[in-house]
Amino acid sequence: MTDPIADMLTRIRNAVTARHARVEMPASKLKAEIARILQDEGYIAGFKMVETPAEREGKASRQHIRLFLKYSPTGDKAISGIERVSRPGRRVYANRDQVPAVLGGLGVAILTTSRGVMTGQAAKKAGVGGEILCNVW
Repeated sequence: MTDPIADMLTRIRNAVTARHARVEMPASKLKAEIARILQDEGYIAGFKMVETPAEREGKASRQHIRLFLKYSPTGDKAISGIERVSRPGRRVYANRDQVPAVLGGLGVAILTTSRGVMTGQAAKKAGVGGEILCNVW
């Protein structure tokens, strides 16, 4: 897999479209930070790091992230759209003045900066720019 972040976003998009209660994916520190931001912004109900046991002897156990998706009481999805912005073939960076507003402020841009992974609004407030990973609305 060449782009694990795009894989994560695609798994979330497919699970929300299919109205699943949760989705599981291989874990990494960056994916855990993206999940934390999605939880803080109210797009998912929560997430948990899950250890999957070794399938055969000699194999190490693997960590997975389990995201619990969020829906309204009427069944409307909390994530109506999620897209990858910067990708391995075309990196997209923004300085502190160019951090985009997603849907006029209704969505969230997730950036990786020198101070860690944060939302576009938090990056503007901190006065830093970085690589725009994805947009969520």
